[in-house]
Amino acid sequence: MKIISSRTVLNTLIFLSALVAIFLDYQGSSWFYFFKPITTILVILLPVLTKGENNKFRNTLIAALCFCVMGDVLLLKSDFFVYGLGTFLIGHLLFSKGFIYLEGFQKNIAIALVLLLVGIGIYIWLYKDLGVLKYPVAAYVLVILFMVWQGVSLYLDNKKTSYALIALGALLFMFSDALIAINKFKNPFELSGMLILSTYWLAITLIANGSSMHSKRI
Repeated sequence: MKIISSRTVLNTLIFLSALVAIFLDYQGSSWFYFFKPITTILVILLPVLTKGENNKFRNTLIAALCFCVMGDVLLLKSDFFVYGLGTFLIGHLLFSKGFIYLEGFQKNIAIALVLLLVGIGIYIWLYKDLGVLKYPVAAYVLVILFMVWQGVSLYLDNKKTSYALIALGALLFMFSDALIAINKFKNPFELSGMLILSTYWLAITLIANGSSMHSKRI
């Protein structure tokens, strides 16, 4: 009889918890406040249940995901948006640090320029609607662009399946954050919660699974 791996079980639980959370958010249920952080906590268990030689990467990834949980909770209330922004900014810095632990600092200038052009374009488009958050959002954009730069370059310079998951996860994280910015500052759109949450949880799950594939699992 084939034994189901702990990673498969966790991924299934993450998927189910995310589906429930998204449905509860759509219904406006207060239970969403419980399932949102729980889903991210399940993602944290992927690196927690992983052992490998690069403990610095694993521990930094766990710390980054813990800040994501804190950001999840803070963003449940619109009054705490700026604090949630700051928490996720720290998370992105930790993701970047973790990626650098894997193969060193990546110096793919072409990717950096493309990402910078995209980031500047989106920021200019949002600028007049940002109000007092112009500078905090600018700092956040630069940090997430740096994280994506390191994640994507990691794969382009080292063609491994685990790094492909990390790169895709980083790109999806940026996409999810762009959706948040558009919905909050520019044009609120229907089903924004579903799109933002699904891309966010897929992003961090891909990064966490990339970590598990790179390391030895229990």
